[in-house]
Parts: sequence; C-alpha cells; structure tokens
Amino acid sequence: MKTTPGRNVVVVGTQWGDEGKGKLVDWLTEFSQGVVRFQGGHNAGHTLVINGVKTALHLIPSGIMRPGVKCYIGNGVVLSMSKLLEEIAGLEKAGVEVRSRLRISEACPLILPYHASLDIARELAKEKAGNDKIGTTGRGIGPAYEDKIARRALRVQDLKNPQRLKQKLQENLQLHNHVLTTYLNSTALDFDEIYAETIRLGEQILPMIADVSKELNAAHQQGANLLFEGAQGTLLDVDHGTYPFVTSSNCVAGNAAAGSGVGPGLLHYILGITKAYCTRVGGGPFPTELDWEKPGTVGYHLSTVGAEKGVTTGRSRRCGWFDAALLKRSAQVNGLSGLCITKLDVLDGIQELQLCTGYHLDGEQIDILPMGADDISRCEPIYETLEGWTQTTVGVTQYDQLPKQAQAYLKRIEEVTGVAIHIVSTSPDRDHTIMMHHPFIS
Repeated sequence: MKTTPGRNVVVVGTQWGDEGKGKLVDWLTEFSQGVVRFQGGHNAGHTLVINGVKTALHLIPSGIMRPGVKCYIGNGVVLSMSKLLEEIAGLEKAGVEVRSRLRISEACPLILPYHASLDIARELAKEKAGNDKIGTTGRGIGPAYEDKIARRALRVQDLKNPQRLKQKLQENLQLHNHVLTTYLNSTALDFDEIYAETIRLGEQILPMIADVSKELNAAHQQGANLLFEGAQGTLLDVDHGTYPFVTSSNCVAGNAAAGSGVGPGLLHYILGITKAYCTRVGGGPFPTELDWEKPGTVGYHLSTVGAEKGVTTGRSRRCGWFDAALLKRSAQVNGLSGLCITKLDVLDGIQELQLCTGYHLDGEQIDILPMGADDISRCEPIYETLEGWTQTTVGVTQYDQLPKQAQAYLKRIEEVTGVAIHIVSTSPDRDHTIMMHHPFIS
C-alpha cells in the first residue's frame, strides 16, 4: 500500500522577532512527527510555558518538549557546540530525552571563540567611534556567516577529520587574530586552546550528525508531517529587513527550503506569527515606537504586562502600536497562508488602540513598509483609532468568547493586511489558544 506524503508547515516571525513562535511550534508539534530549525544560531530564543513551567530554548527546535518527536538542525543554522551541549544538559536534567531524537546537519558552519570576539570587538569599535551599533547579541553569529560566505567556515563534517579541521582552524585563526589585534585593538586567541576544545566538544556532537536533507525527504515520503521553525523575524532578514539593522541570515519562509535541504514545493502552509502590538530589540528604525520606559503610559503597559525582555540577552524590548503596513511587507515576502496573533491578552484594559495602516514618507502616503533603514526612519505612521476592552482575554479558547472590541480589532488587522487570522494566542500557556483554521489540515 502506497504511503501518502505528509503535510509540512513553516512558522515564521513577521515583525522583528520575539513574536511567540516557540509556543506555536510546541503546540503544533502535537500534529507533526518532525521539527526543523533552518537558520540563525543561539542568538535566537524561544520561551515555552507548559503547565506553568517556563523553558527557554536557543538552538534545539521547540518540538523537543514533545516525547517521540524528531528534531533537526538544518544546514542554514550556525552552530555553537558549547551552547548546544549546555542546552542538552539542561533539558536532560529536567528529564527530557534529547540525543536520540536530535539530528544535526553535517553542513552546519561552526561558531568558534574568535567569532564572538570579533562580534564584540566590532560593536565596541563602533561605539568608540560614535557610530550606531547594529545591536548584535555578541554571540558571533554574523562573523560565522561571513566565514560561510567566504568559503572558509569549519563545518560540522570537519569534526570527522581532525587533521583537516586543524589545518583549516590554523588558517582561520591567523586571519582573525590579525583583524582582532591590528584593526580592532583587541586580544589574540590561542590556537591550542581552541583546537583542543573543538575536538572535545566534537566528540559529543558526532553521534548526532546526519544527512538532514536525506532524512527529511524520506520522512515526508513516508507520511510524516514536518514543522519548520524560523528564528528571529522577517524585518530582521538580511535581505528583506531594516538593513543594516538586521541579523545575518534569511529569516523568511523561503529559506526553510534552502536551510534544510527540501524543495520549496514541500512547503505547504506558511504561518506568520505576529504580536497584537510591536516590539523590537536592539537598534534600528521602529515607526510605531512608544515611550515604553515611562510609568503610566501605554508603552510602559505593553512592556511590563507583556514581560518584554529578550530570552537570549535579557535586553528590554522597545514597544509600540501594531503596524499593519509592516505586516503587509512580511505577507508579501513570505507568501503567508494565515496569521497567528499572539499576546492579545496584553492589550486588556487599554481604552483606545491605535492601528498603523500606512505612512507619510517625504510628502507621499504609502501603505506598505519601504525597504531599508534610511527610508523607514523617515516614515510617519498613519493611525486608525479602535475601541479597547476592559474584560480579560487571558486563557480564552473560543473566538466568540472574546470581547466584541477584540474581535473588531482582529477583523481590522485582517482587512488592512489582506491575510486571514487562523490562530489567536491568549497567554503563554500551551493550551490557551484559539484555533479557527488548522495549518496541518488543507
């Protein structure tokens, strides 16, 4: 009897990251047999709350919290072995079995100590020169991707050949130590220390490496549903985001194919995750930003009630009104099938809500976010005022139980963006979710 191929869903952030993708991936994993991470590094952070217990993940796909589900780290991810093993140890301490279920692509570039040193030294140099910092996490993500593009990266597959690894590491460290000492006025790193540590960590990684592309395509043909988990958000995409204030990888849905080794025809449904308001970590333009540090303001309400702190760095997130013109850009570049609105409950108690529907830019009115930080920094938002609600939405699981004003707010988002809302999240808890259309059902 012929097996019917599975259905595959891609989850992407549609703003500047931190939209709540982890919860949705964990929730949707109930209906999948494999979860795939396809880009970024440990600069990402996904928080899951299950039965009131909070778990933060940075590299391992969020599906790891579901017993029996396979998790894959695709070739589009830059891998810090030390951080991955720390994460595995934490999960194992909590009783989660990881190693037999985690598969790591041989083609993943490795993040090594000199990448983080370069990252930090560059940001410090920008600060000393009085230039705007990009706002990186200092984890070495950008420099690791640079090595990949320059075709000099050490990859997971090099761990199988210590002599080849040693030669490549010597060449790379010579180059990067030169940049660190002569250009960035920083400290050179020791080859012997880095080599010994890389070999030690690699011995623990080797049993988990695999031809992820081959395994994913085989699983699909055998009927498995696959869930592709993006990191960061569309407006941090290196091509389509608020350049240069972006991350170093492609965060858009199309990269689920290139970053894991499946054909784009296998990406059946694209779920865009968006907060009911906007947040941003780090530098860069933010048209609808509010004063989020002043007590008594709407921005402060969003920041405190929404607990807006970065999962990876602990940095405060900048907060602002929902930007539908921004979401139109995200819908365009991702080809969204549907939206999931998260943190609707954070808006409880706000009397009037402002919804950005477009901008004034250099005397013209536009209805979609322009590309590039220079133009975006000059955008003046055009707002519509909508009535807020006083009732609590926390834990609501049926759409018709939402306050009428909340329903009107969601309806207006659909109208302005042109994308249907299929899911609404009403708290961080796994089960506090309203489902109108299931991504795994065509």
